Amino acid sequence: MAEECLNINYYGTKKVIDALMPLLQLSHSPRIVNVTSAAGELLHIPGESIRREFSDAEGLSEEKLDELLQYFLSDFKAKNLEEHGWPALIPAYRISKVALNALTRILAKKYPKFCINCVHPGFVKTDITYNTGTETIEEGAKGPVIMLALLPDGGPSGFYYDHTSVSTY
Repeated sequence: MAEECLNINYYGTKKVIDALMPLLQLSHSPRIVNVTSAAGELLHIPGESIRREFSDAEGLSEEKLDELLQYFLSDFKAKNLEEHGWPALIPAYRISKVALNALTRILAKKYPKFCINCVHPGFVKTDITYNTGTETIEEGAKGPVIMLALLPDGGPSGFYYDHTSVSTY
């Protein structure tokens, strides 16, 4: 299940971005808005060295991310998460979103003419949350759709937004 979670939340998103990149490069105003979660904030990773690796804006690459995710899966299968500094609570989901946030920073650096950000829309009432969310779909759409997708040309890139406010990874 951990692999499936990473495949959907991180690798699935990465594959869609890779597939659409040729079209995005033709745009006069290319945008990528990755939907993430507050669960993917770095403060939820107890291990300082792992947190440091995911937050290394200069040294992090897509290849390094893949290595970190393989290390996570290995520790997950061996039941060594806490021992090696990984989160114990919803670990695969958290790490998939941490990786997506890191990918956002990597891509923003790689494509400086793009506007690439990630956003936590809140706990939204949708089918995926079994309608237990605390926010309406309209409220959840404010950050990703109303704000980030419609940023003016030259808008901020490489940031993490909590709803509609810039926050820390």
